[in-house]
Amino acid sequence: MSKSAEPFDMEQPSLSVVVPAYNEEHRLNDTLPVMYAYLREHYPHFELLVVDDGSTDRTPDIVREFAHQHPEVRLISYQPNRGKGHAVRTGILQSQGEWVLFSDADLATPIEELPNLSAKLREGYDIAIASRAVRGAKLVVRQPWYREFAGRSFNLMVQLLAVPGIHDTQCGFKLFRREAACEIFSRCEENGFSFDIEVLHVALRLGYRIAEVPVHWMHREGSKVRLLRDAVRMFLALLRISRRHHSLRAIAQEPRQAP
Repeated sequence: MSKSAEPFDMEQPSLSVVVPAYNEEHRLNDTLPVMYAYLREHYPHFELLVVDDGSTDRTPDIVREFAHQHPEVRLISYQPNRGKGHAVRTGILQSQGEWVLFSDADLATPIEELPNLSAKLREGYDIAIASRAVRGAKLVVRQPWYREFAGRSFNLMVQLLAVPGIHDTQCGFKLFRREAACEIFSRCEENGFSFDIEVLHVALRLGYRIAEVPVHWMHREGSKVRLLRDAVRMFLALLRISRRHHSLRAIAQEPRQAP
């Protein structure tokens, strides 16, 4: 596997934003400037890391060109494609911020929702996750009905086997304290779309405090999730995750209580 990262030299950021990208040349042309403009306005010191997950289109070229004009932007690029979980894990473990956000490239959850998650970390939570399934969430553009039905059904199984009490594991907008991010992601192994479940499962087993935050969300066309194929894969992943981290709770000194 080949891997490269663009050079980076600046004051330690208060916030790192990690964006996994696989063949996202069309989306990034629109969303990179939006993310950058918002972060530039609200954070004196930040970094925006785009992790090119073995793209076969112009994704790395677009990011590289943008980074040349914006020093807070970093490109991490490798071949071959390894999966979204691998991309997010790679970016987070190379990030330098005191807080670390990962966001999908399509901005289905707008970057303007970040203050709502940040408020929870200021209240004492270790992790704040965007949710489409708790009171107060607003789905501006909904998914097709069959995707919503499949998502709700799958979450019931996920809560039973891995993350009790969390209603939406798959929304691609999650904020971590640095300590929590490093400890959790260094223990994770899932490379596919089930990585969110593993991250939250490990977090709960280690006793980290998680806040589920209602957000505005809009469905974007072009999802890489295929219901039948990925439903089977994610069920098998649930079994792996549960087995892999079965004894993890034993290493936690004592469960951290939510404020």
